Amino acid sequence: MEDDVLKQEEIDAETEQDLGEPPLYRVLLHNDNYTTMDFVVRILEEIFHKTPAEATGIMLEVHNKGIGVCGTYQAEIAETKIDAVHARAREAGFPLMASMEPA
Repeated sequence: MEDDVLKQEEIDAETEQDLGEPPLYRVLLHNDNYTTMDFVVRILEEIFHKTPAEATGIMLEVHNKGIGVCGTYQAEIAETKIDAVHARAREAGFPLMASMEPA
């Protein structure tokens, strides 16, 4: 019985090593000349759960540098957040673009 438990623990440890951590991706917002700063801040607060201060800082980075990092996530989560940004932007009539890149 004890040998079975030890073998299972070895198998579990090997499986964890084989699987490793999933790759992470940075979600980026891109500057444009039409999307309002207030809308970008609202997106950052509502979709990315940023505080008002964090959201304002990222919005200023997007505005001043042309791109800003919203967060780092697993691929599926990053894709879902990007889709949410694009859907909200379309609803509001803005061309706001988001993308992802390997972290």
